[in-house]
Amino acid sequence: MKTQEIADLKQLVEFLKSYQVAEFDLEREGIKLHLKFAPTGSVSLLGDLSHAATPASVPLASAVAPIAAPAAGTSAAVVEEEAGLHTLKSPIVGTYYASPSPGAASFVTVGSSVAKGQVIGIVEAMKLMNEIESDVAGTIVKCLVGNGQPVEYGQPLFLIRQA
Repeated sequence: MKTQEIADLKQLVEFLKSYQVAEFDLEREGIKLHLKFAPTGSVSLLGDLSHAATPASVPLASAVAPIAAPAAGTSAAVVEEEAGLHTLKSPIVGTYYASPSPGAASFVTVGSSVAKGQVIGIVEAMKLMNEIESDVAGTIVKCLVGNGQPVEYGQPLFLIRQA
């Protein structure tokens, strides 16, 4: 990366921090960038920066559209409430399903007790149904994805209060 691109990236990170943006994705002309801010405020760059050598005619700052301020519902109380909870993440890319078949009851709902190894959802990938098992015993506090929603590898699916 060129010096100006690095300076633009630093400016972008500061802008995102100032508006308390949790995640940011950018894909433009050979750049793939994923920024995810931890609750403590530290930054993790998880993008594919191997293609970051972009033409000098496209500065990083000009590739970013204006960003609206985050919703007013984001508060420190929510972060404190979620602290100490286990996050179950998707092991694969696909489509999340909450029940074994359409019309059937969901595997789990908020408040459900789960055992380690218990099936709590399905992620369909390439016509294969992959059962998602809880990796801890506890209680489902929050479901972070909706039925039929596409999910990415490593995307949080559930927050679980460990038993």
